[in-house]
Amino acid sequence: MGAGVLAKAGAKADLQKIKTYGMVERADHLDFDIRLQELLPPVAQPPLALPHRHEHFQIKISLAGETRQSIGASLRPFRRGFISFVLPYRVHLIPHPPGSRYVMINFAQNFLRPDLDVDALDLEDVALSRAPELAPFLYQEYLDFSFDAREFAVIEGLLEQMHAENAARRFGSLELLRGLLLQLIAQACRKYEREILALHAAQGQAGSRRDALQRVMRHIRAHLGAELSLADAAAAAHLSPNYLAHLLKKETGKTFTELVTERRMEHALELLAHTGTRIEGVARAAGFADEAYFTRRFRQRYGQSPRAYRSSVRNSIAVRPPA
Repeated sequence: MGAGVLAKAGAKADLQKIKTYGMVERADHLDFDIRLQELLPPVAQPPLALPHRHEHFQIKISLAGETRQSIGASLRPFRRGFISFVLPYRVHLIPHPPGSRYVMINFAQNFLRPDLDVDALDLEDVALSRAPELAPFLYQEYLDFSFDAREFAVIEGLLEQMHAENAARRFGSLELLRGLLLQLIAQACRKYEREILALHAAQGQAGSRRDALQRVMRHIRAHLGAELSLADAAAAAHLSPNYLAHLLKKETGKTFTELVTERRMEHALELLAHTGTRIEGVARAAGFADEAYFTRRFRQRYGQSPRAYRSSVRNSIAVRPPA
């Protein structure tokens, strides 16, 4: 799978039917699980080959092999010494070539933070001061969490302890596993502290949800005649694409695609009513490359063709009595 395909898959995830996996499908335990994956035949559980998301948190640690990961709207390297932190419901894909070796950790939100009573789709609203362990997951799209040989040796030691404790599953094992997991996450937080805090400050200056939505709407209005992607709109609002899709649905009840289509139709109405632009030109200005497709969508929405709508507006103006 090429880099362009990966980037496009991540950037336009809202337009695809993307499978969501639960812990029961990808782990042996419903609270925490860790496994070593080696892509040598036979493969017990082959890696997923299409962009997907999970209901749970996931961490992948590369031990061998070189590839790139698609996470949200970003395409980032993934090779030995790299760690990938994936939030619940964030669209991602790591296509592992033959010979790859990696550790995969899956865990539930209430395992990481039993006291964090927040919907998984609202985790990006949680302040870092309240849950600093979320930082690598929140900023994986913007940072490469890589470690040199000495640093990675510490991480591999933590992984070995996790493997042993997860296999034992004795009294107190879950508490020990949680502590080891937090130590792993803390390694990334400590090494990339400056970058994380800088990103957090920049997003904090971006303002509230209302401000973010206003930036999205400004971006849509400014690019109605061009190709509009969720990824570009999210970048304009200083949000991740996954969170923007959730925010739009929560605040407006619409998907990004539905919102863009609505604004394009409204713009087309204005052009039809107040300009003499040909129907083909109206379609292009409203972001529709094909006049026939535009006419069909317009008729579905308003019950009449663009030409009939323009005529009705002009007739209404013509018979209006003087003030």
